[in-house]
Amino acid sequence: MPAKNDVVMDAKKISRALTRIAHEILEHNLGPDSVVLIGILTRGAPLARRIAATIEDIEGVQVPVGLMDISLYRDDVHSTLAQPIVQRTDILFEVVDRNVIIVDDVLFTGRTVRSALDQIVDFGRPRTIQLAVLVDRGHRELPIKADYVGANIPTAKSDRVLVQLDEKDGADQVRLEHDEKAASATKTGKAAKSKTGRSK
Repeated sequence: MPAKNDVVMDAKKISRALTRIAHEILEHNLGPDSVVLIGILTRGAPLARRIAATIEDIEGVQVPVGLMDISLYRDDVHSTLAQPIVQRTDILFEVVDRNVIIVDDVLFTGRTVRSALDQIVDFGRPRTIQLAVLVDRGHRELPIKADYVGANIPTAKSDRVLVQLDEKDGADQVRLEHDEKAASATKTGKAAKSKTGRSK
């Protein structure tokens, strides 16, 4: 059975979400002066740039933006057969005593963010480390929570959240891809378990 796709955020919703996040960052940090943004590659990077551009429109201040590749910091990197494709980490500013905002497209298990935290600490000791994500889809495996969320989208663990951005994909949208085969198997398993329970 093929997967089903739902568009859960279009370009307007993404734009509004990022504008709101920019305002929330400014309010929470009492302005832009101590703020730096670090986007996790690949789609966290253009999101960080967009948030920075919105902050500049509001405050007239350019907020530093860095890029981060967390491939070698993941806790599962040594357990995979394929070697990760390492991209560049580009942080050309001090993080010491700054309010560092990590920016990513989707928050899922929390392992990507945990890897980002490990890498940032290698650059110095920030005043705070905060997290901004376009989508929080739940199913955390680590005690990590986003400070700024564009949209909370309920998902099954087998679903895929596909973020497409104009800078990378030629269009802005977030699609939720349902794995109908996995969902059907889950329902069958629950039904069998329920039937077994009733027979006891």
